[in-house]
This record gives sequence, C-alpha cells and structure tokens, in this order.
Amino acid sequence: MSPSALLFLLAAHLAAGETTTSTTTLTATPATLTKPDHHAVTLQWSNLPDPGPLDYVAVYSPPTSGDLDYLGFLLLNSSASWATGAGSLALPRLPDLRAPYQFRLFRGPPGQNPRVDQDGDPLPDASHRTAVSGDVAHEGSGARPAQLHLAFTDEADEMRVLFVCGDGGTRSVRYGPAGRREEEEEWEEVPAVASTYERRHMCGHPANHSVGWRHPGFVFDGVMKALQPGTRYSYKVGNDSGGWSETHSFISRDAEANETIAFLFGDLGTYVPHNTYFRTPQESLSTVKWILRDLQALSDKPAIISHIGDISYAKGYALLWDHFFEQIEPIAASTPYHVCIGNHEYDWPSQPWKPSWAANVYNGKDGGGECGVPYSIKFRMPGNSSLPTGTDAPDTRNLYYSLDAGVVHFVYMSTETDFIRGSDQYNYIKADLERVNRSRTPFVVFQGHRPMYTSSNEAKDAAHREQMIQHLEPLFV
Repeated sequence: MSPSALLFLLAAHLAAGETTTSTTTLTATPATLTKPDHHAVTLQWSNLPDPGPLDYVAVYSPPTSGDLDYLGFLLLNSSASWATGAGSLALPRLPDLRAPYQFRLFRGPPGQNPRVDQDGDPLPDASHRTAVSGDVAHEGSGARPAQLHLAFTDEADEMRVLFVCGDGGTRSVRYGPAGRREEEEEWEEVPAVASTYERRHMCGHPANHSVGWRHPGFVFDGVMKALQPGTRYSYKVGNDSGGWSETHSFISRDAEANETIAFLFGDLGTYVPHNTYFRTPQESLSTVKWILRDLQALSDKPAIISHIGDISYAKGYALLWDHFFEQIEPIAASTPYHVCIGNHEYDWPSQPWKPSWAANVYNGKDGGGECGVPYSIKFRMPGNSSLPTGTDAPDTRNLYYSLDAGVVHFVYMSTETDFIRGSDQYNYIKADLERVNRSRTPFVVFQGHRPMYTSSNEAKDAAHREQMIQHLEPLFV
C-alpha cells in the first residue's frame, strides 16, 4: 500500500469519529521540597477513563517499595473534578524520610465490598496500577539535620539536643548566648554522637515487615554545657558539608527560679495528611499550635513540656515517628520535651516483665512490634534507667528518672516495667522522693502513663490500678 493510501485511510477513520486512547498521567510537583514549600506536594492526574469513587493515589518512600508497601493513600474523589478523569490534590507536611517519595495511581477495587481498615474506610489492594509520578525529594535529604528536640540532662547547667540525619557522619552543635555573633567565634562547638537501630531489632509485625519498616536514619545527641542560669541561648546543629539546621533558641534552666511553667499531657499522637492504616489525630496539630502560642507569649520565661506516654502512636509504622518529630519541632526545638514510656511504645506478647496479675494487661500488641526500641533511641532522658529487651535489640531506656524545674520536682515512672516493692524502679522512686528538698522544690509532680486512679471499669485497668495503689501509694502519703 502506498503512503498516500495510508494517509487516506487514517483520515477516513478520524472522520468517522475514531480516536486514539491517551495515556493516564500523574505528576507530583515540586520535584524538590524546600522549607518555603512547607514540604507540600501537589498531585495532578489526567486522562483517567471511567473514573470510579474508589480510585486512589498511593504514597511511597523509597520509590523501590512494592505496590503493597504504601505509606498511605488519597481517594481521587477528594478532588472536585474527579468524575471528569482529571483533578488535583494537595499533600501538606511531608517529612524528610531520607529517601525520595513516589506516587502511584490505582483503579479502585470493583464491587460494593472493598477491603476496609479498622475505621471502616476502604484500603487499597494495589492490583490495578495505572500511572506513576516522578520522584519528589527534600532538598539536602538525609544530610541536613531534622527533627530537633531538647531535653534536660542530670546537670542544671546543661541542655541536650537530639536530631536526625540520614548518615552517621560527624555532626556538631554550635551554641552561644543569644545576641552574640557566631562569625566572631563567640559560640562554643561540641560534638554530637550518633546511634541508630535496624529492622532486625524490631520484635514483630508491622515494625519488622516491609509495610511498616523504614530506616530511621541516625539520631545525634549533643550536650550544650556551662550554661548560665535563666539565659537565652541560640544554637544550630549539623556540619559544613551536609548543611546546618536553622538557628533556634532556648532559655537555660534556673535552679533558683521561683516559679515553674509546664505543659503536661499524654496520648498526643501525630497527624498524617493522607489515609493510612488507622486514624491519625488531627487534633494533635491544634495541641502543638496552642502550646506554641503560649510559649511565644511567655517570651523569656523558661518552661518544660511533659508528654506522659503514648508518644507518636506509630504502632510499628516508622513513618509516623518522622511525622511526629516534624510536628513537634516548633515547640521541642526551643523547650525541653520530656517523655515517659507507654503501652503504645513498648507492649508486645513476649515482653520480659509479665507478672501473674498482669495476664490481661501486658499481653497485647499495642507497640506494633517496636518493643520500645525507637522510643529508647529517639529520646534521651536524664538518669540511666534501662532494661534488656530480651532480644538482641538495644536496651529499653528512659524508663524512670527525675528532675527539678523551678519550684517543682518532676518524677517520671514506667508503668510498663516492674514497679512493685523491691524492684529497681520502686527503690529508685522511694529514694528519690526521700531526697526531695521541699524548701527548694515544695511541689512534686509524679507521672506515669497508666493511671493509678481511674473511673475505667475494664478488668485490665482494675488489676493495674490495684497494684499501683498497693505498692506506690504508700510512698506519697
């Protein structure tokens, strides 16, 4: 057939209304996330034939993840124009996971009974992939420090800062009194020590499974020393090659302060701006927002934040730890953020301490297979309390400790490990309370995740409550 004949046939087909099928496209912009973007991504798709209400975009990191190992997903029907086969969605607050993101568009499962999560919402089955976006990465991903948070040490003239990088190379903390210029070499510099943990250290699903595990990077720990009491200091962390964090500031502890300002709460969790394997609390954003407002109003008055267990509610999904630390950084990078362990950081069926009365207390999988490891590495509280996990994982830390802040002596306990009379924790609490100087700290605040006094009628709460009252209450009265 001659070329002219082919052109004639093509023209005839087009005249009859026959068209070629366009490929479905999915784009994610910008390709590089910077601080001014507030880590927001816009997803756009087009040419999706016969769109359905359960079509979705799934979120992945790293891009090599299998289709079923998604971080979360967004239903396309959240876009006003989804029924046309084209639309856009915004994803704010994507933390730096030290690896690029990728987005994949899937057709929803057919029929009226798709798989659902614990809240009754549809879960992706990742069986009908239609389009894949380009990669999206954070500027300086992995090298630039992230997730800064402060904590007191055992010394009144020190302040600890922890942060995350993608590699374990040398990092430092630079600090000095606010107002002094760093370039005039009036700032001190101290090294930060790196630590991490591996997938093999997790003790169960989903923490040790490809769906939940993401490498945590390296947690760096640096201590600023010889601080003048009640003084504002500026600091930043990082190095010259990988980059430095923004400059933050804090008020150092003042042992002679005549007041204490503290924010106390538990069970905060973190919000994720897409669907995931369970509901994430949007209310946690408001909590951080109002604490930040109050801290700014305090100006140069020091404060302490006390998060009493059930920290990120990651429950084995590592992504949520990254979201949590990015969410609290605006307050935790300027105010010491203290924690104690809860069931959602620690509990798993083979945990070491399981007394007979706790058969219905410590037998769950609330920790999602983390067995306290992320909690122990990502935070560093005063004292040196620790317990073996019973596996080859790092010891569980940050169990019980105390500190003074102004006129208050704060005591933190672990309700998840042995606290009965004669245990190491009991002996520590008893001795600590006996040493309290009531003329200096007339107020004592005692904190633990599970309540000693509660209106709950659940059998497990009653058993735990009875043991705490029997063994600990005599220390307080």
